[in-house]
Amino acid sequence: MKKNVLLLFVSMFMLLGCSQVKKEKTDIQQEKDAIKLVLEKYAIANETQDMDMIEEIWCPSESIVSFGTLSGEKMVGWAQIRNAVEAQFSRFSNTFISYRDQIIEVNSSGNTAWFSEIINYNFIMDGEAHSYEGLRYSGVLVKKDGKWLLVQTHMSVPERPKKK
Repeated sequence: MKKNVLLLFVSMFMLLGCSQVKKEKTDIQQEKDAIKLVLEKYAIANETQDMDMIEEIWCPSESIVSFGTLSGEKMVGWAQIRNAVEAQFSRFSNTFISYRDQIIEVNSSGNTAWFSEIINYNFIMDGEAHSYEGLRYSGVLVKKDGKWLLVQTHMSVPERPKKK
């Protein structure tokens, strides 16, 4: 009887061990590097007004969100975001974007990431040069079908120091 119980216990332990699927370990640094490339590609797409590239970077969902710098500037869904980007492209030219202080984090399963960075955004609008320094830009990406896609962004303008 003791042998049967021991044999049953060992058999169950072996079956449990065999049934465990080995999870591939996520290379977090590799994922961060891939996200950095997506963010660089996004800056280039804005500078070159490449709508096809913009579309490759955003998740084609109606639940994605982007907050702009104006108080009522909240776009929900790919259609609204696309329309806002197209409107911007029709008014802006000679865009140049630089960033610094970039932080990218990835969750342990390697399917969700978030970032923040400080942006300098320069462009010509209606024949006049505009320059915004120190814009705060942050967002969230998800990995879908092996590709990192934006699902949420937020850009804000820091408060200017008050003159004394």
